[in-house]
Amino acid sequence: MPRAELSSGIELEYETRGNPADPTLLLVCGYTSQMSGWDPGLCDAFVAQGLHVVRYDNRDVGLSSKLSGTVKPMKVLSTMLAGEPTPDVPYTLSDMAADGIALLDHLGVQRAHIAGVSMGGMIVQTMAIEHPTRIASLTSVMSSTGAPRVGAPTPEAREALLAPPPSDRTAFIEASTRSEVWASKKHVDLDAIKERAAADFDRMFYPEGATRQLAAIYASGDRSDALQGLDVPTLVVHGRDDTLITPSGGEATAALIDGSKLLVVADMGHDLPRPLWPVFAEAIGGHIRTSLQRQEA
Repeated sequence: MPRAELSSGIELEYETRGNPADPTLLLVCGYTSQMSGWDPGLCDAFVAQGLHVVRYDNRDVGLSSKLSGTVKPMKVLSTMLAGEPTPDVPYTLSDMAADGIALLDHLGVQRAHIAGVSMGGMIVQTMAIEHPTRIASLTSVMSSTGAPRVGAPTPEAREALLAPPPSDRTAFIEASTRSEVWASKKHVDLDAIKERAAADFDRMFYPEGATRQLAAIYASGDRSDALQGLDVPTLVVHGRDDTLITPSGGEATAALIDGSKLLVVADMGHDLPRPLWPVFAEAIGGHIRTSLQRQEA
């Protein structure tokens, strides 16, 4: 796969699909997720919608640049909740958003449609806030605003998320089934979860980036005020069964962005299960077509 060397010194591993002459859809992954978080089959479904699709590894995960610096995310969170000054962290969501914009520069894409899942949703929201002229449309999937009182996980989901991953390959694969607690209940496929875990482990096992990514989320704070100022076609997608970022996160996001559309998907948790790919492809593809029609009118 190609690799982009950014002016910041960060290198991003990325992949493109489809015709570069078609509208570009930049896909941004979630917390600790490699680009496989956007399954190739789902990416092909977006290509079938007439889109040029780009997915990539965020910094500190997969085959992109690894950062350094020790940080305690829970201390960052408690500091922010107490209203104290933002503590020093290796990077923030703004830096991760700038990575995505720099990748568009590398590809020669002036304006892109952007979609992100979970932490990726937070990153694309930040892209739209801080780089509005580069964004043609925004899709925020199973994400939230950064406000601590919305989208809070259930205790079981929080525990599963924060449990350290085993370093042994077999144990890592078995531990991947912890995600069942937030998966789409009707569509849970433990064999598929294990298969992806095995592929991700073999591609790159790098748990060190997790604390820095989590600290970036906490240190970036509440985007609510900034989201109210957005003027970009926006689709918010959330699963009714999501226990990791509960539906109030998506509801709050849609309520803040003027003119946005909220799609609450039945039988969806905090994942993108194969049976729902047609729903996601049509919803995001339709959102992009509508935004393009409005721009041409």
